[in-house]
Amino acid sequence: MAKFQITQIKSDIGGTERQRQTLLSLGLRKIGDVSIKSDSPEFVGMLRKVAHLVRVEEVK
Repeated sequence: MAKFQITQIKSDIGGTERQRQTLLSLGLRKIGDVSIKSDSPEFVGMLRKVAHLVRVEEVK
């Protein structure tokens, strides 16, 4: 199963409450935070909601 490194690159200020909660569930609290998650349908759905706030890279 693939693993991905997610880095928050933009602030959640001005975003919806749902976007803020999604970032928290991904393990991101502030700009520059990094989290590593495994690929799953739930993960992909969360990334779609906050794609404009994060950078995603595959970890080998």
